[in-house]
Amino acid sequence: MSDLITTAFYFNHLDLGAKMVPYSGFSMPVSYAGLKEEHNTVRNDVGMFDVSHMGEFRVSGPQAEDFLQYLTSNDVSALFDGKIQYSCMPNGHGGIVDDLLVYRKSEEEFFLVVNAGNKDKDWVWANKVAENFDVSLVDESDNWSLIALQGPNATDKLLPLIDSGASNPGDLKYYTFTETKVLGHDCIVSATGYTGAGGYEIYMPNEAASSIWEALIDLGVSPCGLGARDTLRMEMGFCLYGNDIDETTNPIEAGLGWITKFNKDFIDKDRLESIKSEGPTRKLVGLKILERGIPRKGYEVLNESGDIIGQITSGTMSPTLGIGIGMAYIDREFSKKETPVKVQIRNKQIAAEVVRFPFLDLA
Repeated sequence: MSDLITTAFYFNHLDLGAKMVPYSGFSMPVSYAGLKEEHNTVRNDVGMFDVSHMGEFRVSGPQAEDFLQYLTSNDVSALFDGKIQYSCMPNGHGGIVDDLLVYRKSEEEFFLVVNAGNKDKDWVWANKVAENFDVSLVDESDNWSLIALQGPNATDKLLPLIDSGASNPGDLKYYTFTETKVLGHDCIVSATGYTGAGGYEIYMPNEAASSIWEALIDLGVSPCGLGARDTLRMEMGFCLYGNDIDETTNPIEAGLGWITKFNKDFIDKDRLESIKSEGPTRKLVGLKILERGIPRKGYEVLNESGDIIGQITSGTMSPTLGIGIGMAYIDREFSKKETPVKVQIRNKQIAAEVVRFPFLDLA
């Protein structure tokens, strides 16, 4: 693991006995106390994740908004200072370069947060597109450490670390951010996260990382690994790049039509508009397993006659629901809610049914 990148929290993870694994070129904690315990802690209380592997690009210049309008699928003109937008970058061939967050700092300055495994190709792609715009791009990925503080009690744990006189992070609306001081360090605090449990993502300079982590530990926040982050996002039906979306999937079939706005010009607009008009040939759906079994990526989905109609892209045993759940692309004709299907799990065909996201609505 000597060739893996370590985050500023690496020794904090080791001190706490984390199980470390390779992930997107980084050495990252997959678990501490155990996946199920960490998952339930975030759902019911508060936990924190090291997500410093994410990439951050700063975009500035007189045509910053015009550039992002063309680069991304969502409507950047709808943003205001302090507002965040979930979006994706179409690849010019109907697929997705990456999904990302767009932060508006001002009319001419934006902050992009991209996936770790895609950072290098995203940087090349964004710079290629930027050649036609009066805009400057800076890769700040190595300058930031990032904690995802997630769960219903996140505000209570973060508030003591915010400098006196600063605004209460609990006043932040979902998908907005503020620049504030945390333990005296200049940070960005955003009301975002990929767990569906509420909370914040805290961007901090690397030199502040260990002290902020330790302060949260002292306040009783449980450290959590990427294993629990994955089961938490799956229960919400949130896409993971490389599993549920990639260069071969389009945002319409992935259920991301809501971040694909056709009131502007952008890469792949005509292609995606045609797919939306005609309807995609397949759709990303949720599957609830009705028998004993856990769906995994790559497992085939069958109709009641035993014909292959799709494939699992993400799957797990839901710690909250206590049942197997999966995300799968299946032929459109079978994508209606409550449609009975089967999942091929080893040598058995296990009964399942199509459900809508999020899975937690089943509770």
